Amino acid sequence: MMREFNEEMIHFIDASPTPFHAVMWMAKTLECRGFIRLAEDEEWELEIGSDYYVTRNDSSIIAFTYPPCAEKGYTIVGAHTDSPHLRLKPTPLTTSAGVKRLGVEPYGGVLLNPWFDRDLGLAGRVVYLEGEVRKEALININLPIAVIPSLAIHLDRDANSSRSINAQSDIVPLIATGDVDFESFILSHIQEDSSHLTLLAHELSFYDCQKGGFVGINQEFITSARLDNLLSCYVGLQALLESSYPMMLACMDHEEVGSDSHVGAGGTFVEETLRRIAGEEFGTLMRRSLMVSCDNAHAQHPNFPSKHESEHAPILNQGVAIKINSNQRYATSSRTQGRFVQCARALHIPTQIFVTRSDMGCGSTIGPISATHLGIETIDVGVPTLGMHSIRELSGISDAYGLYRILMHLGDY
Repeated sequence: MMREFNEEMIHFIDASPTPFHAVMWMAKTLECRGFIRLAEDEEWELEIGSDYYVTRNDSSIIAFTYPPCAEKGYTIVGAHTDSPHLRLKPTPLTTSAGVKRLGVEPYGGVLLNPWFDRDLGLAGRVVYLEGEVRKEALININLPIAVIPSLAIHLDRDANSSRSINAQSDIVPLIATGDVDFESFILSHIQEDSSHLTLLAHELSFYDCQKGGFVGINQEFITSARLDNLLSCYVGLQALLESSYPMMLACMDHEEVGSDSHVGAGGTFVEETLRRIAGEEFGTLMRRSLMVSCDNAHAQHPNFPSKHESEHAPILNQGVAIKINSNQRYATSSRTQGRFVQCARALHIPTQIFVTRSDMGCGSTIGPISATHLGIETIDVGVPTLGMHSIRELSGISDAYGLYRILMHLGDY
């Protein structure tokens, strides 16, 4: 069962090179399970016993069962659909040393070194004219159309000791030596005959063409792009589909750049959805509900143990990490931690504690943002991960499945 769960999760991540593709995959899955699509610009008439979902910008999605539990409200699983990557610039085509290149801008806190010498595909949303009609399309060029070659060590003798990367000049993908009509190339992936189409705008991102998989002598590790945080999106979706307790799943875009957008956790999407569900009982619903912010946690790196708080460093395949920070970079409280641990222990699933070193900075999640906007009790948890924000990340085979089982039963506690 765990192997099958992880294989399907990897399939989802492979099929989701951008938040747009992730939301499309989740929406199709929800509809196959009987969830009804809602539109934000229409009136909602929710029926008891029915399940629903709604999207915003096609890059954030909220799904929920109806109605919430009268005594305990919703268990709300929060995650994010975006991952650090290289985003194509609006007018990207340049020429240097006889080679055509596409200019990119780093999105989020991307670890740049691993992007060198990888086969890169391109995916995202395109806005175009067909005649006089403006349309949108998702494209996924799942082919190695670009590469960022390293500078040979002969030309940079300090590369292994003091290499730094200039995000403007050093990390530009190469695509061709001959002439390139970039607009025609993109439009040809919408329609084979694209002569009558006009490109208006695009949100396109490079990604690693290598698929996810299992590694290690005993196949104990999962390696893939975008584990942070599509892993949590998949886990939350499966918990929603299989739980018998009222649940909501909120997968939000733009977490990696601060969440302050109309589709991010700092926007109105989740609050407006909950207010439409609860009406005048919104405050009561929030007091009774629990937000579980799911975002990958830093596993202890065996080659760099000094970078971790020794007593609070999660280990791969040793359980879900509960994130705690006294300065509220994570929203976990003793009350929410106690409830989560009680459920995990009843299911015989181990948990771990993550606390960052006191002399190092601490990242954050949608947890504190959601707690602030909604006034809801929140816990921050995540699957221990190595190589976070790299083009390829690593996690353990048992941790995602353990988190899924906890979320599925957390409403009982």
